[in-house]
Amino acid sequence: MAEVHGSCDDRFAGVREALAQKLDGEELGASIAVDLDGETVVDIWGGFRDAERTTPWTQDTITNVWSTTKCVLNLAALMLVERGDLDVHAPVGNYWPEFSAKGKKDVEVRHLMSHTSGVSAWEPPFSVRDMYDWETACERLAAQRPWWEPGTASGYHSANQGFLVGEVIRRITNKTFQKFVADEIAGPLGADFQVGARERDWGRVAPLVAPPRPESAGDEDPSSISRRTFTAPVMSVKATLTSEWRTADLGALNGHSNARGVLDVMRVLSLGGQGLLSPKTVDLIFDAQADGVDLVLEQPFTWGIGYCLGSPVVPYVPAGRVAFWGGWGGSLVVMDLDRRLTISYMMNRMASGILGSPRSEAYVRAVYDALN
Repeated sequence: MAEVHGSCDDRFAGVREALAQKLDGEELGASIAVDLDGETVVDIWGGFRDAERTTPWTQDTITNVWSTTKCVLNLAALMLVERGDLDVHAPVGNYWPEFSAKGKKDVEVRHLMSHTSGVSAWEPPFSVRDMYDWETACERLAAQRPWWEPGTASGYHSANQGFLVGEVIRRITNKTFQKFVADEIAGPLGADFQVGARERDWGRVAPLVAPPRPESAGDEDPSSISRRTFTAPVMSVKATLTSEWRTADLGALNGHSNARGVLDVMRVLSLGGQGLLSPKTVDLIFDAQADGVDLVLEQPFTWGIGYCLGSPVVPYVPAGRVAFWGGWGGSLVVMDLDRRLTISYMMNRMASGILGSPRSEAYVRAVYDALN
């Protein structure tokens, strides 16, 4: 059986065993971390950074975590709520006046955070390279009309949530999201998490390995909201290997970390705010904003403010005061406030699908089996 490194309480031996089994199968390199009531009870890793299996995945290996980045993005917004600088029920235009154009004057900050703004992507044509120009990307979003009536349904803001929420953060703080994370989240928490990856860290990045089959871009109808969202831009695994990607500020897509790094940030929520957020601010997360078939993901999702609260896509994430999200290919972070539990899983070989995978299911189930 594959070798697993790191520390794991005996109670959670099943999690270590699950990782060892998957490293002998569909996993390439991966890390899993679990915090229970403020104590890190699992911090394990194994496998390889590269598809050729020449370089081991080590304790300090990081990888592009795709949309797991959004969990940190929305935490940043909640921190501004806590400080009294941001009101999630206020129009976005109060902070970003240009955004009020083209029928968006009633779009509120909570709509950006819950994927209900009606602006789930850019009007095509729009490429990955176009995301590297922050100012122009934001100007284009501000100049668009919503694709559906804001607040009436969710449509996953796959690539652009980092710009929508990130520009609000920038207007309030005069800091890019990238700098806000470094100065006010990762730095103070001592977390190995960054938006993009500093050049000095490129040597420890595990390149992503694309899913075995090309991802379908949702509904094949070119006029559908799903198709329009997933083609503006068409996401590229190959792009994540470039210096342009790693230096960009992509608050929905290019966080670089590992399971422990994500855990060190996101357990703030599971532990009730940890001084960064008050219970009142944490409670905002559980104010459901949409509950039904998401217009982009074309599956049922319940969205709170900033996080998913439930979906049959991931039946292994329990109901209750539980918030979660993950990244394309299967990375996942679960914040279970009922149990003061945080589960984080990051890997480099991507599975098919937008949220979760059979691997993430095995690890999450093993954690809950240990608790039960």
